Amino acid sequence: MSSSQLYRRLHGIFATSLSAASTATQTNTVKASAKNAKTKERRLQKAVDSFKKSSESDRFRARHSIYESTVRRLATAKKFSMIEEILEAQKKYPEIAIEGFAIRLISLYGKAGMFDHAHKVFDEMPDLNCPRTVRSFNALLAACVSAKKFDKVDEIFRGLPPKLSIEADLVSYNVVIKAFCEMGSLDTALSMFDELEKNGMEPDSFTFNTLLEGFYSNGRFLEGEKIWAMMERKNVVHNIRSYNSRLRGMVNENRILEAVKLIDEMGSKGIEADVISYNALIKGFCKDGKLDEAKWWYNEIRKNDCSPDWVTYMTLIPCLCEEGDFDMAHELCVEVIKQRLRIDIALLRRVVDGLVKETEIEKAKELVELGKSNKYFHFKLELSLDK
Repeated sequence: MSSSQLYRRLHGIFATSLSAASTATQTNTVKASAKNAKTKERRLQKAVDSFKKSSESDRFRARHSIYESTVRRLATAKKFSMIEEILEAQKKYPEIAIEGFAIRLISLYGKAGMFDHAHKVFDEMPDLNCPRTVRSFNALLAACVSAKKFDKVDEIFRGLPPKLSIEADLVSYNVVIKAFCEMGSLDTALSMFDELEKNGMEPDSFTFNTLLEGFYSNGRFLEGEKIWAMMERKNVVHNIRSYNSRLRGMVNENRILEAVKLIDEMGSKGIEADVISYNALIKGFCKDGKLDEAKWWYNEIRKNDCSPDWVTYMTLIPCLCEEGDFDMAHELCVEVIKQRLRIDIALLRRVVDGLVKETEIEKAKELVELGKSNKYFHFKLELSLDK
């Protein structure tokens, strides 16, 4: 049998195995979905009932983290009525007269994407004998941003303070600037920056970092550089967030060598690069087709006590396939599956095909078997197939 015939035969075997594994998993998932949905519903309702019962304890009500994790879990499951059930139940406790407690409810509703409920809590505060200050006003603005209701931010920022005799502060402006940056309205964000200075406030690192990320990530590199220089003039220290925004901006502008020098500058100033910093360089070198340099920076992640993340893997694996380095692609795919990270089945199949073509049969088989045996991984593959 010729090598080309062997490849076609093995390719068919492993491609069929992957497809069969995914198809079988989809079938089983459909059959079990109704039962699983009911079980999940009962489990979540039991958790809600337990949460409400535990809320009777003032010690429990002081545990911010459990409120955060519970609401996050319910929001992920899209159980918004259950979120309303547990948060509305909190209004009967004496802490609701404390602004900080009301702020927690506003914030949680915002993070769950339930802005109307957050606004309702804010509106009800006087009836609940709870004072409204700039702190709760800022929480309402932040909830608006968290819930992606950007169109309401300016309306609230301009409309509420005069009605409530509240004066916006730096935090208020920072939230509004963040909203305009996320909307892509960078010029409006910059005008808000000018306004806060005219009102006698001094921008802080949050203000500048928000603007840096907005301008660098939207291809307005030179304006980002002006903001960077302004930070220096105002003696606002560049931190890791500032540097990472600039690194990404440089990579987007194909200034990869400047980005490497910036990493050196960070080291000289005692700022340790993190996985986000390294990912920027890996992306830049992959984009330039310089796989050896990308692999070198991948190794730097390991050397510097960082851990690769999903972005690292999904940047490197396609580049490795493109350059024919299926051994390392296999290694990274194994890490992805074992860490229960998401990977598109088309990319996995590409790696398997490459290994088969190079007669790395055992490695190809390992990837197929890992995919077949990992239930969480199957679930993610099904999501990919649905797209």
